[in-house]
Amino acid sequence: MTDDSGLVPSGLALSGLTRRYGSLTAVDGVSLDLATGARHAVIGPNGAGKSTLLNLIAGTARAQRGRVVLDGRDLTRAGPARRGRLGIARSFQQPSVIADLTVRENLVMAVWRHHPRRRGAWRSPGRYRECAAEAERQLEAVGLRDLASAPASALSHGQRRLLDLGAALVARPRVLLLDEPAAGLTDEDVERFVELLGGLPDEVAVLLVEHNTELVARLADTVTVLVEGRALVTAPTGEALSHPAVREAYLGTAAAEEDDEPCSNSAD
Repeated sequence: MTDDSGLVPSGLALSGLTRRYGSLTAVDGVSLDLATGARHAVIGPNGAGKSTLLNLIAGTARAQRGRVVLDGRDLTRAGPARRGRLGIARSFQQPSVIADLTVRENLVMAVWRHHPRRRGAWRSPGRYRECAAEAERQLEAVGLRDLASAPASALSHGQRRLLDLGAALVARPRVLLLDEPAAGLTDEDVERFVELLGGLPDEVAVLLVEHNTELVARLADTVTVLVEGRALVTAPTGEALSHPAVREAYLGTAAAEEDDEPCSNSAD
């Protein structure tokens, strides 16, 4: 697939994505362009369809209408494994870790899943050492080296989130999808997370769902606001967060301005 110039477009392009569950339209005709290296946040009230949108991109849910295109390749009908191999990685609201394995073993397994010759990786000492070395690098990056030999079941929720993020990063993704990545993190862990994202290669695009608007302002260059499954606004972060329609629909400032109290938000 090429654009009008004849070049293959770079980045992730969503066009008219729609997903219904019975009479509920969770995502309604959402279009979004995520250029190479972009930092883009999706915010919105509870039930707005934010997590469903990530599922449609990752392939864990299938769009009933619309298209998902990565670097000019149409992935609309591709499953999650193929999308992962082509560069889409994600973390989840509930960290996806193997509780019975150690922290190190979880990361070794994550590396193995993305090894180009993974079927023989366990039988080859050299390939296994490659997986183990990458796992060690991620242990250091996410700040879990001191807990490498601990079972994942012993980690706190915030530590599991960091492990889940490390497992996503070992894929060396082109697009990283993050679903409420800061939930349950301590202030120290949040700073480590911000540092991690800041250290990603320039070509990695990040799309995060996050209800903490202060963190969104620090991390994202562009924000899309979803309301009832539809994209209400897509704009530079400061403009999006201060848009009157966004403040009314998402931030609830009509009531907050009367009470002069900060609002609290929740995400789906």
